Amino acid sequence: MVLLCFFRTSKQVAADCDSMNNEYSWEQIKKWSNNFSTVIGSGGVSTVYLARLPGSGLTAVKIQSACTQRLARIHGQELQILIQLKHPNIVKFVGHCDEKEEERVLLFEYASNGTLHDKLHRLKWKTRTLIAFQLAEALEYLHGMQIIHGDIKASNILLDQKLNCKLCDFGSSAKLGFSSTNYRMIVGSQGYVDPHYLKTGLASMKNDIYSYGVVLLELLTGREAFNLERGGMLTEIVGPVVRGAVGVEGVVDERLRCGEGLDFEEVKFMVSIAGMCIGDSMLRPCAEEIVASMKARFQTIS
Repeated sequence: MVLLCFFRTSKQVAADCDSMNNEYSWEQIKKWSNNFSTVIGSGGVSTVYLARLPGSGLTAVKIQSACTQRLARIHGQELQILIQLKHPNIVKFVGHCDEKEEERVLLFEYASNGTLHDKLHRLKWKTRTLIAFQLAEALEYLHGMQIIHGDIKASNILLDQKLNCKLCDFGSSAKLGFSSTNYRMIVGSQGYVDPHYLKTGLASMKNDIYSYGVVLLELLTGREAFNLERGGMLTEIVGPVVRGAVGVEGVVDERLRCGEGLDFEEVKFMVSIAGMCIGDSMLRPCAEEIVASMKARFQTIS
């Protein structure tokens, strides 16, 4: 697991950043969530509920239960990162509650359209290219602040009412700083993890770029990053296309081919970007270069 070289408690972080975030009581959150009556998501050790905060509207309440010392450390790291972030394509941090030792709470803006993983098949080509661009901008912002996300994947990309990208989840995989520390436990999600990271354990922004390339392939093909029934790793299935051995027409999501607005020149460009991202780690573009290339290529992006 990726850990900081030093650690400050959630209380200390919050004390330093009172002007940047809000700390709420358990009773307030319980009231605003109608006694935690509506579940909108769940993870390994956390559950997400819907709440309505006065002045903030609908809010997602993430509660981490059975909080061990390790999970408390992860919570503190995530809070330390979240209070620094302010970007339109990163989910907005609303506040937190550390009142209960066994249950730590983080509050975020509510993204009404769920995740990219759930909604991908319904999205038109122009929307997919916009999400790809917005995600690249979010990575450019994070890497400029020396933050590695560490778990870029379709299920960590929320979509708001207008289908804008909202990158989320800065928990156990995220890392502050670009030090070349070797980590014993590999983190990330199957199908998205950089092979170079699997070999070396060295965390870098290049890991995020690899995962970004996999997301591009998902946007192009409509397939999951890893699906054992459909042949395993998406990067291996579309490898010949990425390497230019076969044409792109055969791998484009059938739903896109049946709709309007698909531009095969743009598809080829996206394939080339994806190929560079999942290729040799030393030759991968940085997020800033990807953003610049997309701005130049996709005239409709603003």
